[in-house]
This record gives sequence, structure tokens and C-alpha cells, in this order.
Amino acid sequence: VTSEVVDRIYNEYIGNAENRADVRDGLLDAIGDPLFVLSAIEVARYHRDAGNPVYFYEFQHRPSSATGVVPEFVKADHADEIAFVFGKPFLAGDV
Repeated sequence: VTSEVVDRIYNEYIGNAENRADVRDGLLDAIGDPLFVLSAIEVARYHRDAGNPVYFYEFQHRPSSATGVVPEFVKADHADEIAFVFGKPFLAGDV
């Protein structure tokens, strides 16, 4: 990795940070984008190229169950939307 690449990544995710919370959020985005977003975009493109309609979303609604469990800065964790899509009985084993 060249210093130019490192500089571009830094500037994209942390370069405009005004406080520690901005640095934290930028770092989380820098980690999450390659782990979740890039692979999701790649799969979406495969489906699109196969002629299928593709819908892409980012779920950011903080569930009430997160209170006191995860830090306040966390909007929604991976798979938090499942309770909203399928309903709480799906998660409680009542299916």
C-alpha cells in the first residue's frame, strides 16, 4: 500500500474530523465499508447483470432493545432489521 493510498483513505474517512467522536465514526466506516458495503455492492451488481431488479438500503433505526446494551453512538447493528422485517416472534422462537 502506497502512502498516496493511505492518505486518500485517511482523508475520506477521518480527514475532516472535528472531534474524537468524528474520528471514531470515520474509523468504523473505514472498517465497515470493506467488510459489508463493498461485498454487498458486488453481489448487487451480479444480480443486476443477470437482469434482476436490485434494491439496496442501509438500515439505521436504533431498536429500543439496544438501550443499555450497545453504546449510544451505534445506530443499528448488523441484522438489527430482522425484527422489523419479520417481527419479534421470529426472534423469540414463536414461529
